[in-house]
Amino acid sequence: MKVVLEKIRPDEKEVLRNLYSLYLHELSAYTNGLQISEDGSFDFDSFSLIWEKDGVTPYFIMADEKLAGFVLILEAPFTTKVDKVINDFFILNSFRGKGVAKAAVSEIFAENKGSYYISQLVNNQTAVHFWKKVYKQLEINFAEQSEVQDGEEVVYQTFVIR
Repeated sequence: MKVVLEKIRPDEKEVLRNLYSLYLHELSAYTNGLQISEDGSFDFDSFSLIWEKDGVTPYFIMADEKLAGFVLILEAPFTTKVDKVINDFFILNSFRGKGVAKAAVSEIFAENKGSYYISQLVNNQTAVHFWKKVYKQLEINFAEQSEVQDGEEVVYQTFVIR
């Protein structure tokens, strides 16, 4: 399966908004901090910043030319301690378990060298295991720590891609 990243254009933001609602719905299983809105969607309160501020790059993840998910990469001014933050990473259910996520991460790292920060909700063991598996497969040495962010217990990893 051929996996590529495509930078999301402003005229495609409604597609991203729909994917974001699915992503937040999935995350709501691991936190009480996400609630459905009155219109039946899960809203990302800072969604407009994606196109209004420098330092946020959204990508669609495409698998065999089909929409498979998205990733949001943050840089300065949103991060000052590392070069890149993989802030949100989502693969649609029908593409999971097929190597799409790992291929997308490999593509991200191939195109974006530097220091990284990636966090997961501690309760989201699927995500925690995914990232650790990817680090092992890609032979990435990482440092890991835990902390409470916005009232949520998270685990995060930092590392450098050269």
